[in-house]
Amino acid sequence: MTLPKIGAPVRGSKTGRPIMVALDLLGRRSTLRILWELRAQQLTFRALQEACETNSSLLNTRLAELRSLGLVAHDEGGYGLTDEGRKLSAALAPLSDWARQWKPAAG
Repeated sequence: MTLPKIGAPVRGSKTGRPIMVALDLLGRRSTLRILWELRAQQLTFRALQEACETNSSLLNTRLAELRSLGLVAHDEGGYGLTDEGRKLSAALAPLSDWARQWKPAAG
């Protein structure tokens, strides 16, 4: 899977509008889980792999994507959110609030 890019076609959109690019990225397996696990602290690769309950190959792929897009950084303390990653986390908070109170209609 190629790195999503604004202005280029992504899953679900031929226009590459920013929101569609973001949704493509966030819809990739384990991406939201990685962002969730890094929301409060840095984690080493092993700790992040355990927290995400995923394999090392997928985690490496997602971390490379998130690093390339400037959402995650790596330093001597491990992996953590960048300023832009923290902005994304904050932007997702209202969605999380909504989901907690959501009661889907039976059907």
